[in-house]
Amino acid sequence: MLILQRKKGQSISINDDITLTIVDVGSDGVKIAIDAPREVTILRTELKDAAKENKKAAEEVPLSVLDEIRKIGK
Repeated sequence: MLILQRKKGQSISINDDITLTIVDVGSDGVKIAIDAPREVTILRTELKDAAKENKKAAEEVPLSVLDEIRKIGK
């Protein structure tokens, strides 16, 4: 892990096409602007973790339960 110190208005470049800019620093957190190509997926870690848990839960559901849910939706 690389740890860098930046001030408001300063940036960090990743490769040639991603730039992170510190927009604001306050007592409750830091605001970061991310400039990246559209094809780069950017997710907050908690959303990425939730998606992983949802996928795992969906894989554990028997197909018969999914069929019943589809019937209810019709």
